[in-house]
Amino acid sequence: MARVKREKTLDALAETIGVPIRDRERFERALTHASLQGDGATKSYERLEFLGDRVLGLVIAERLFGQFPEADEGELSLRLNALVSAEACAEIADQIGLFDYVRQGSDLKKLKGDRTRNIRADLVESLIAAIYLGEGLETARDFIVRHWGERLDADVIARRDPKTALQEWAHQSGPTPPRYETIDRSGPDHEPVFTIRVVVEGVAPAEGQGRSKRIAEQEAAAAVLRREGVWKDRD
Repeated sequence: MARVKREKTLDALAETIGVPIRDRERFERALTHASLQGDGATKSYERLEFLGDRVLGLVIAERLFGQFPEADEGELSLRLNALVSAEACAEIADQIGLFDYVRQGSDLKKLKGDRTRNIRADLVESLIAAIYLGEGLETARDFIVRHWGERLDADVIARRDPKTALQEWAHQSGPTPPRYETIDRSGPDHEPVFTIRVVVEGVAPAEGQGRSKRIAEQEAAAAVLRREGVWKDRD
């Protein structure tokens, strides 16, 4: 009975994304979080996420290269980083309703809102990989362009990532770059939480948290920039 219900769910997903699901096992894996245990699901979406991240980056970079012929490498990188960020991918997942399809452990089912952002972003990337492996690059490109359409067409320069912005701001006061220190690591192995402190000469240190050291460093840098009035969060 459970298998029949799952197949109906995959059929609904296929209709939503406009892509046929021929290899159901692959899409099952693309929707399975590593926290799920004990039901025969021995593999999660992590390998597919790795591939999907590269496919997404290639398609977005290709599109930006053709769409902004006067942009230099720096501007293209800024646009790319904004379009493939966890925030952007999570928003796409929300548009699709992708989190409703994820198979996950009981602990993660309690998480809501921003605490699921990285999972939602990972799901989009693993879904892209499943589409790419099953239907090829053209279908994956079509899926990405359809769902990133408005963002791709926006004629704005993406804001610099927090670490780059903080380094540029700190350089105005002196030659010493910001220093990042890992002060804590908590959570299970499949979902760690890092706490990073950033120290900038002449200002109070700030901390940030994230599922990876890179994310935690970005959050710490953003905390300094917000506190010093260098930028304000969007929305």
